[in-house]
Amino acid sequence: MGSGPGIPMRIEPVQQYEIRKANRGDMPACGRILNDWIDETPWMPRVNSHEDVVRHHCEFVFENRTVFIADVLKTVTGFAATSSDGFVTGLYLAKDARGKGIGRSLLERLKEENPDGLKLWTFVANARGRKFYEREGFNEVRRTSGENEEKLPDILFAWRPECKDPDHGSDGSLTRKHSVDAV
Repeated sequence: MGSGPGIPMRIEPVQQYEIRKANRGDMPACGRILNDWIDETPWMPRVNSHEDVVRHHCEFVFENRTVFIADVLKTVTGFAATSSDGFVTGLYLAKDARGKGIGRSLLERLKEENPDGLKLWTFVANARGRKFYEREGFNEVRRTSGENEEKLPDILFAWRPECKDPDHGSDGSLTRKHSVDAV
């Protein structure tokens, strides 16, 4: 349990946090969290100014996405955004909020809100993110060589809930044929 003989082990207290729907006032903090992640990630090019990223979150993301935030003591420490078709358009945490289960809680909230499944893109270079999504039940769908504004190779991931329907296999595949009426 300890770090060795005579070496004290530091235990960080787990702070309580709330996952809630974002309000307009939360959006500048969401933009800053993304800006900080870009600045601290050596392989990530900056394609938009800090101001443009914050403005985009305030004007576009808030109006056109469903956004949830992690609130620790009235401070936004992370956010997750989805489009109306279940595409995760962003999931970012402040540096000091990582590795504490907050990202998992945000993702669980997105899964609750999107019971038919989620999709997302992540960069090939984002090894930590890829491991996180795979651990949370996402499967790789396809890769590109950089068909994005950053021009970086990326991976499309998808999550589908486990299907309990007897007409479907455990992987969600159809096990019996069904007729579909033309509309």
